[in-house]
Amino acid sequence: MIVRFGYVAMSTVVQNASPSKTMTMKSFMKLNDREAGLHKLERIANENLHNTLRLLKHNAAHDIKVYRFSSKLIPLATHNDMRDWDPFPALREGFQAIGEFVKKHGMRVSFHPDHFTVLSTPRPEVLVNSVRDLESHVRMLQAMELPASMKNNIHIGGAYGDKPSAAARFVEHFHELEPHIKERLTLENDDKTFTAQETLAVCKQTGLPMVLDIHHQWVNNDGEAPWELWPDILRTWETPLAQAESEPAQPLPPKIHVSSPKSKTDIRSHADGVDVVPLLAFLRNIAGATPKVDVMIEAKMKDGALFDLMKDLGNYTEEGITILDGASIEVNP
Repeated sequence: MIVRFGYVAMSTVVQNASPSKTMTMKSFMKLNDREAGLHKLERIANENLHNTLRLLKHNAAHDIKVYRFSSKLIPLATHNDMRDWDPFPALREGFQAIGEFVKKHGMRVSFHPDHFTVLSTPRPEVLVNSVRDLESHVRMLQAMELPASMKNNIHIGGAYGDKPSAAARFVEHFHELEPHIKERLTLENDDKTFTAQETLAVCKQTGLPMVLDIHHQWVNNDGEAPWELWPDILRTWETPLAQAESEPAQPLPPKIHVSSPKSKTDIRSHADGVDVVPLLAFLRNIAGATPKVDVMIEAKMKDGALFDLMKDLGNYTEEGITILDGASIEVNP
């Protein structure tokens, strides 16, 4: 099984390369000239895109093919008071440069819209804002001219006192989405509300591919080992939505998230790095049935954690692990 590792948004290695520089609405409202304020927002966004491209070049230099973009590339993009602003014409070249680099280097990129983007909500205004946020994320991927195999990962959302009803609302609201939003979604189990089994059930109802977070599964489960669910999770990656616009000869591999508990008393927060032992236990248990899997590292040290993990994996080369390059391995079952 080929395993590629990636990380989230920020680098702890590359200096002064934040892709998430922003401006608050309060600061924007203090500006006397709205047009000048919009130009300032566009300058900040272009700087974020420039830094994103810098990070992608850093990734390519270290064989990192899996990366999650910051959702804050465009400050105030979905704010209710900014509905008359279309930032994309001013950012066209920056987005295109990112997309060209991603395609040239065969990378897999994604977004993870914020926790307030919830399709299980019973409140119409929250649903409207959630769909707007998903639309904004899709527009960014379209501006990069990337195929629908580049996804937006979300959670089911809150239970609102009745988990079965919340799950049913998610399914109902999902079916109301436009096709171009649906085909770019993946669904992840969370650490407090919807377990991996419950998330898998919703994936089966919707045809969405499931991203298994093995840390979340450890702290919020129904008594199963994570690999016991894997055969069913693997099948969610065979649906038309999962494989939308992927190459038939190179189907989109399943993706998982990995992180480690910060401490014994704070098991849900993420540690700086990744504990190699439980990760390897999971990978070895799924290797026999899985040709390829991509692993998103959600550790506090970002790419630094990835590099440390690769060093740790180097200690297992006599135990069925082959180091392929700076960010990928082969696991022999």
